[in-house]
Amino acid sequence: MSSNIGKMREHAMQIFKAGLQAVDPVEAIKRHTRIEEDLLFIADRQFNLKDYDRILIVGAGKAVAPMAKAMEDLLGNRISDGVIVVKDEHGLPLKKIKICEASHPVPDERGVAGTEEILALVEKAAERDLVICLISGGGSALLIAPVQGLSLADKQNATKLLLTCGATIHEFNTVRKHLSRAKGGRLAQKAGPATVTSLILSDVVGDDLDVIASGPTVPDSSTFQDAERILKGHGIWDQLAPSVRKHIEKGAAGQTADTPKPGDTIFGKCSQVLVGNNLQALQAAGQEAQKLGYRPLILSSKVEGEAREVAKFYTAIAREVRDSQNPLAPPLCVLAGGETTVTLKGDGRGGRNQEFALASALAIAELDKIVVLSAGTDGTDGPTDAAGAIADGNTMARARAKDLDPNDFLRRNDSYNFFQKLKDLVITGPTRTNVMDMYMLLIGN
Repeated sequence: MSSNIGKMREHAMQIFKAGLQAVDPVEAIKRHTRIEEDLLFIADRQFNLKDYDRILIVGAGKAVAPMAKAMEDLLGNRISDGVIVVKDEHGLPLKKIKICEASHPVPDERGVAGTEEILALVEKAAERDLVICLISGGGSALLIAPVQGLSLADKQNATKLLLTCGATIHEFNTVRKHLSRAKGGRLAQKAGPATVTSLILSDVVGDDLDVIASGPTVPDSSTFQDAERILKGHGIWDQLAPSVRKHIEKGAAGQTADTPKPGDTIFGKCSQVLVGNNLQALQAAGQEAQKLGYRPLILSSKVEGEAREVAKFYTAIAREVRDSQNPLAPPLCVLAGGETTVTLKGDGRGGRNQEFALASALAIAELDKIVVLSAGTDGTDGPTDAAGAIADGNTMARARAKDLDPNDFLRRNDSYNFFQKLKDLVITGPTRTNVMDMYMLLIGN
């Protein structure tokens, strides 16, 4: 590996870490909250704490432990009680708020137990209570409360099917909302008549509040009919548990109440604040790239599609820049964010970011001074310990030297083992934040 490429790879990691730092959940909460005597300010709203008998903190997601820590630092002994559910190894020591760790992305019994504690707490909330709900990506799998008639195993099966069929997060969460007693506005419904305010860290394309963690405290615009259409459209309807199919069919026929919709009076005392998103991470990454001597170009924070196909388009930009200096001349840092999907057809191990990086490595083979990094801001990519992977124009040559066939690894969805053998995995450990993925293309002179 040339010294130039080695330095560019170091720059890529430095730029990625700058993006992560910009969406630190503690700082995000601090930017949007403050207390002046008995007044709590959350964004442009104020709450006179003298009007409330209790403050309850609840929440779910990969980033809510540091969010809860920030709320404890702000409110201290004013907090009466609280429960949050986080992913394994994403907890922090808290004084007033109970932490329940649980499995992600496939839910488990611990997630059910933690969610039941949350529901029990908010169901006892009275009119003079203030419920502060902390929400981040990962909340859909962690805030797990199957509707009556469905077992945890039924929801686990549905989750596994949705994870492998290529469904978008919007589609995924439409289904999950209609199998839950907490999602799709149900948590706010159970908390009435208390005042409910939510602080939300976005991990979905478009920052749709009803999709982030499946929108437990906001109106749901999706329907049972939508859920049925999604499941049948992806060809997994017949693989669902009979109880799941029956529940959705009854809902689609109007025999089961749908999730609360926009305009429902239960949301009259609810408010929401978006405290962080992918674009903030990209902007900070762009600023760091500029400090390192690259021209930053942010394409979009709304990237979706099949990972390997998006990679082909993304790396085509590198060729265009090399051939015509369009849209900008190098040295250039092209940034994008979002959440791609992978339709699993092989028996390998990997995630959408590692697959993106592997497809990119094939596309930029033998191109000099080009580096691609794709990584999840939560530090996790699929069922692996990697956030993603990094590749450059020499990656394919290095693979051949080790008798690795990249096309075979891609065909088997085995990107993790490919990059592990090359020591090119991006491993950060739990970042305790989550604003989707970051895709980076560095083009040197």
